[in-house]
Amino acid sequence: MNSSNSNNGQSNSGKSSNFDNLNQDLALHFLELARIGSSKAAVEMEEEDEEAPKELNTINSSGGFLVVTPDKLSVKYTIVSLHGHDVGVVQADKPAPMRRLLYYFEIYVKDAGAKGQIAIGFTNEGFKMRRQPGWEVNSCGYHGDDGLLYRGQGKGDAFGPTYTTGDTVGGGINYASQEFFFTKNGAIVGTVSKEKEMKGRLFPTIAVHSQNEEVHVNFGQKKFAFDVKEYEAQERLKQQMTIEKISLPPNISYGLVRSYLLHYGYEDTLNSFDLASKSTIPPICIAQENGFDEQDVLYALNQRKTIRQLIRNGEIDAAMNKLRDWYPQIVQDDKSAACFLLHCQKFIELIRVGSLEEAVKHGRIELYKFFGLAEADDPFDDLVQKCVALLAYERPQESPVGYLLEESHRDVVADTVNAMILSTNPKMKDVHGCIQSYLERLLRQLTACCLERRSANGGQGEAFHLHRLLNSSRET
Repeated sequence: MNSSNSNNGQSNSGKSSNFDNLNQDLALHFLELARIGSSKAAVEMEEEDEEAPKELNTINSSGGFLVVTPDKLSVKYTIVSLHGHDVGVVQADKPAPMRRLLYYFEIYVKDAGAKGQIAIGFTNEGFKMRRQPGWEVNSCGYHGDDGLLYRGQGKGDAFGPTYTTGDTVGGGINYASQEFFFTKNGAIVGTVSKEKEMKGRLFPTIAVHSQNEEVHVNFGQKKFAFDVKEYEAQERLKQQMTIEKISLPPNISYGLVRSYLLHYGYEDTLNSFDLASKSTIPPICIAQENGFDEQDVLYALNQRKTIRQLIRNGEIDAAMNKLRDWYPQIVQDDKSAACFLLHCQKFIELIRVGSLEEAVKHGRIELYKFFGLAEADDPFDDLVQKCVALLAYERPQESPVGYLLEESHRDVVADTVNAMILSTNPKMKDVHGCIQSYLERLLRQLTACCLERRSANGGQGEAFHLHRLLNSSRET
């Protein structure tokens, strides 16, 4: 008897320890999301952080053959050209940004000069600066005197019309289709496949080659003659149409959406969704087809819905009382990451309603004890500091830490508690299922595939952002 009781005690102790470890791991995952909540915008602004060309590079140019104006946006060929190596070539000060859908710039031909041997295109960093773009490898150029397109060879290909004085000509890179495109006076001239070896940094480049040729360049400091926004919208529409051609049985998409609503405890929405889909969606056994066990996310559905609603309403004390009544094991360790996030959220809610003195009192009692619980770069300390920083601003919503007052931060805390409750299910087979729904895991795989494709293209093209895609779909 004693031996059996001892073994049972050890078994129960082991289960409790395993739950505590799982509880802490799950909560730390969400704590990290809360700590870097503002970084989502930063990641999605990576295109804006990537420097774009603003002017011409007067240092790396064939300066003996051209004159660049003080604003570094105009060039003029002033001498008499004697042979083919007397080209006046100048690149932009920065390479074309790559982490976006496309890049574009324009030139205005103020004077075609004696022969109109003007060119616009793209060249790499090591390009010979006394050659026309397209005459050397790793370069591409659309030439005004003959309308030909040159791509690394001395012989050009038939491409478009010539251009001369008064014309506006543009050059761009479509990273989605891996093509160069060129325009004349606001209309597309044509596109050409980007050579595979041209995956490095490419510089917008212009060239002049006969006396009195003069060109102004526009890197976006003023409105383009070509409607770049419309062209970009059309490119996104092409991508959307390609996606929509992929056949997906309605019951599969239904099952994914339903699993999402179940996972996060959106019981009322789930009931409405089931009612609306009842007559249009054929029955499906998700478990057999995709390894999905609905019982895992049906667990404690009503309780999870109730607690989520309380947290999303800012009623943190009520949510904690429900947890103590229904799932005391989640909040029994008052220094756990889950409790920490709930205490932080209560502090934030007090700031939201202007109860500053009460917020300070709550912080001294409940948040102070979390300082110094971990090593350097402690997520506890970091989030506490951001919460306390709300006190320093007259309008905290407009402050650098104002994201803490957004609904999305409440959702992080609600998602944490939801995962904790799911983890108490003794029949839960997949621990990772506590953190994310099947729909979200599918989207993570989609993101990984998009990043892999971008990597295969030398880091060119925009990153995949789900909310931007959804916003784009609403607009169209």
